Amino acid sequence: MRLQTKYFGELDCPDHERLHFPRGLFGFEEERDFYLLPFEGSGGSLLCIQSAQTPGLAFVAVNPFHFKPDYAPALTDEELQALGVQRSEELCFYVLCAVKEPVGESTLNLRCPVAVNDQSQEAMQVILETGVYHMHHKLGELSLGGEAPLC
Repeated sequence: MRLQTKYFGELDCPDHERLHFPRGLFGFEEERDFYLLPFEGSGGSLLCIQSAQTPGLAFVAVNPFHFKPDYAPALTDEELQALGVQRSEELCFYVLCAVKEPVGESTLNLRCPVAVNDQSQEAMQVILETGVYHMHHKLGELSLGGEAPLC
């Protein structure tokens, strides 16, 4: 599929790499299909969640384990079932980043990660029930975790 993107211009994106969000993303429930595109030079830790339908709709996301190695999102049984897995550890997680100037002031939303079943390409954004994570963790206050899994 030829895709016009917000940050990368026009790209060829294979259909089998398209993520399907049956419920959309929070605030964008009508948008159901996205591509996860890495920013060059980020080693896969800085990504773009690009709408397949709307070229100007894209979100900056990060691999949370790169910045917080002890991040431990736990989904509900209903969420796990909807994604076709038994345990949260079977999923890939990404968190949205509000980019600010200077970069250290940017925030990560660890409370509402995007969970992806990389086998089925089904995805959903969830709200974690724990009070440990919130929606505005400052990037400058998180330590780099070194080598993090790609998903």
